[in-house]
Amino acid sequence: MTATRDEFPDAPDLSVPESMLAAMIDGPGDADVFHLDTVAPPAPFVSEFVVKVVAAGINPIDAKTRSGKGVAAGLSYPAILGNDFSGIVVKSPYEAHPLSPGTEVYGMVGVPRLPGSYAQYVAVPSLSLARKPANLSHVEAAGVPLAALTAWGMVVDVAKAHQGQRMLIHAGSGGVGHFAVQFARYFGAHVIATGSSRNQDWLRELGASEVIDYTATRFEDETGDIDVVIDLIGNVHDNTGSRSLSVLTPGGLIVNAPTGSWPTFLDEAATAGVRATTYKVAPDGDTLSTISRLLESRDVRVFVDQVFDLSDVAAAHRALEAGHTRGKIVLTVPGR
Repeated sequence: MTATRDEFPDAPDLSVPESMLAAMIDGPGDADVFHLDTVAPPAPFVSEFVVKVVAAGINPIDAKTRSGKGVAAGLSYPAILGNDFSGIVVKSPYEAHPLSPGTEVYGMVGVPRLPGSYAQYVAVPSLSLARKPANLSHVEAAGVPLAALTAWGMVVDVAKAHQGQRMLIHAGSGGVGHFAVQFARYFGAHVIATGSSRNQDWLRELGASEVIDYTATRFEDETGDIDVVIDLIGNVHDNTGSRSLSVLTPGGLIVNAPTGSWPTFLDEAATAGVRATTYKVAPDGDTLSTISRLLESRDVRVFVDQVFDLSDVAAAHRALEAGHTRGKIVLTVPGR
């Protein structure tokens, strides 16, 4: 995708209005539960920023939460979903803060603790955002935070990606997966990625040494002696998680991310004699700043597959749930 850096006007209005436009849900349901409404903008507390949202990323957890799963138990309806955002600071916690009004930032909202990013404004703690990479548009930047932080946590913090390590990454072409492949390659791991036939060459471009077409062959017939499995599927498709245990070396590690995707995960891993952990991402501005440097140096890149307007959020969710997205889906948020 080719994006420009002119989504935001040269001289934005940095005041916070009395009302804002947001995509709301009044309860769980399918994608059609979304409706646009005018609501009061969020009020910041102590160390929080107010950010005018230019673009908002969409993630699988958003769709799960909308349907009544994910983190829906913590929602108060009507609710605003959306974790990822890119925009411009309109109010800082204090006057001398280095991220002053007018600064382009991106980050992750802690839904359901705070109202989400499918809105014209968000309020977020200072630890939840970072300066937007200078070489990315707001649309591109909005596709980064949750997916990249999840990938970093799994590949770098937990799996300790390093030279000589053999790492199998399932769903390597997805939002989290395409970052996981790049981070693992950057730190020297030998990456084996699973993906559909249309993504074979692209995954090699991202840094995968081997790519397995899951539509044509079973990965356990093509690889083995794996040190780490990054499981972004679980058992929701063809028992991918359970089958992954057979390719791990004794004492190897499997890291599972999708919530509720494999209820017997830890028990099965223990029986197979391998280490196992789930992974849950949290907003982390410091790590996001590190990822920004990799994006600015072009050692890592983000791919945005589709862009929708906020008014088309239902269509964006349907596209996400249809599967086969390469990289990320992003919403553009209109100015006031």
